Amino acid sequence: MLVERYENNPIITPSDVPPSRDDYEVVGAFNPAATIFNDEILLLLRVAERPKDKTDNEQVAPILNPETGELEHFRLKNNDSRITDIPDSRSFYVNGEMMLTSISHLRIARSKDGFNFTVDPAPAVFPKMPYETYGLEDPRITKIENLYYITYKVVSDKGICTGLLTTEDFIHFNRKGIIFCPENIDVVLFPERIGDKFWALTRPVPRYIGPRGIWIASSPDCINWGGHQPLVLPREGMFDDGKTGGSCVPIKTDDGWLEIYHASDTDDKYCLATVLLDLQNPSKVIARAKRPLMEPQAPYEIRGFYGNVVFSCGAIEKDDSVLIYYGASDEFTAVAKTSISSILSTF
Repeated sequence: MLVERYENNPIITPSDVPPSRDDYEVVGAFNPAATIFNDEILLLLRVAERPKDKTDNEQVAPILNPETGELEHFRLKNNDSRITDIPDSRSFYVNGEMMLTSISHLRIARSKDGFNFTVDPAPAVFPKMPYETYGLEDPRITKIENLYYITYKVVSDKGICTGLLTTEDFIHFNRKGIIFCPENIDVVLFPERIGDKFWALTRPVPRYIGPRGIWIASSPDCINWGGHQPLVLPREGMFDDGKTGGSCVPIKTDDGWLEIYHASDTDDKYCLATVLLDLQNPSKVIARAKRPLMEPQAPYEIRGFYGNVVFSCGAIEKDDSVLIYYGASDEFTAVAKTSISSILSTF
């Protein structure tokens, strides 16, 4: 067994998270970033919530008005001619443009042992800016020197981008703005400068030509990025022949940078896998997994808001183990334990 799922998974469910307002309900608490701060393991959850008063014959999209700071509800009946598609419960299309049925913010959960978490009663970071009007999603936390850098998806009617936050105390968050334009997502920062540069795994999303896979880029200041090149692309006939994207902050080992990435096949079944990158030149792949590290197996991974998904945004090294925190079925947060040797055995 490559990973050991915690017996009390999922560790955080929507019912564990108080909504940000009384007239909303939480439908997802998942895809958390993970770090260690003040001797605690902190998870930065993506919390998706929606209005309670939605009826079965309508679609409702909660949208931030950045001028007032208030959430407004865009409502249409299901038989409205402007609705061109309702693919699932997460979204609907109006005249060909996607609308989201929930809006996400970032919420902190805290633990001493890495398994039992207490969720903060209020959001840590809530949509505020014009580029965040549809929500904040899928953060990753990287500590570089004495500062914590948080990359996160920002969603608005202008597109899906990657934004950057910094914090020293997980109380005050400094927005640095958009660092990757639409649509470049799943951005993960390396935990140290390499050759005096910041490095990031990115995931551009070509619409017409080219695969959806992991690229790499570098920056002198973590704001202005260049040197973009493909790195870990889908492999035909393999478990990751659909899409690949960065998941966890790379782990530094004697053998290289160990990256846990997410992948899907052509049937959109998600898994976690690994790749080993050169310590001095992370744009060089040393080895890549021949088999998945983890696939959907447990009921909470197979059935949920969007089933057949394990999707990680953070891992922690603790007591000679690696704790992988992951979203299950776009609804729950779960944890699995593995080791560096187990991960290396997949190559």
